[in-house]
Amino acid sequence: MTLATLTSTAPAALPHWLARAVFREVPVDPDSDQATNWLIDELSGASYQAAKPTLFDRLSKAFSDWLDSLTIGDGNTIPTVALVVLIALVAIAIVAAIIVYGIPRLNRKSRHQDVLFGEADRRTAAQLRDAAERAAAREDFASAIADMFRAIARGLSERTLVTMTPGTTAHGFAVRAAHVLPECSDELARSTDTFDLVRYMRKPATRDQYEQLRALELRVRAAKPNLTEAVL
Repeated sequence: MTLATLTSTAPAALPHWLARAVFREVPVDPDSDQATNWLIDELSGASYQAAKPTLFDRLSKAFSDWLDSLTIGDGNTIPTVALVVLIALVAIAIVAAIIVYGIPRLNRKSRHQDVLFGEADRRTAAQLRDAAERAAAREDFASAIADMFRAIARGLSERTLVTMTPGTTAHGFAVRAAHVLPECSDELARSTDTFDLVRYMRKPATRDQYEQLRALELRVRAAKPNLTEAVL
């Protein structure tokens, strides 16, 4: 029924001017543009906006969907909760290992390079050899013997063949080194006695003692170690 038809019959019930006013206020057949505007206005309301998922909601769902997509063996989906727990346990184990043992290699080097036979000494084996040779050149054989013996120990430590902890004694080192270099065991034992006599008991040091220690250092560097006996 059109507006013209309705208004033509309106006088039977309502005055003509009143009937036209009523139908003008109630649009019953909107065009497409007006309908689109009504829909946009409705969806932009507070109730619809509050119901939209947040960024966190979308990220959480994406992660959950990824976990659900993981499969094992026969194609069964890995339970999400179990997988999250497993990942957390692995992460905790890695962190605990780093705390207890430190970073591999870097930690080992820093721990063993600070103290040598109870004394703070960060020199490398090469630096200790040079110091020993300079001391021998000025006939300070006590210092030459001490530094050359330390060069032997530091060299094996740098090669990760023998562990040198702060509490390692000269005799303790010689025993460990003898396992790695059995062909040098007798000379290592004699050099330890020389080191203790000269360094701690303040006995006179001689050129011959230094030359024997220097020859041992060269032999230790050239010897092929028994890696199965390496004490790390």
